[in-house]
Amino acid sequence: MRSETPAVPVDDSAPGDGLVKAGVIVFAVGAVATLVTVAPLLLGTDPFPTVAYLVSMLMGVGFLLATAGVLRSVAAQRRQARSGQTA
Repeated sequence: MRSETPAVPVDDSAPGDGLVKAGVIVFAVGAVATLVTVAPLLLGTDPFPTVAYLVSMLMGVGFLLATAGVLRSVAAQRRQARSGQTA
């Protein structure tokens, strides 16, 4: 009998990965909201209330979150490269 031990998950996430993932999700929600709010304008039906247009602003928020995550990751890589050169 051979007993198998469960594999230990390796944490290979870099700093900023969480911000990028959250930014992508928020951006997607905003993109769907934008499509939903523009559809009645193209179809000639009654437009949605103002709240729907405010939700579509999440596209910009998601883009900013993802950008902040990328910048954080770049900063961490630079710190790591700098500490590797001096050692």
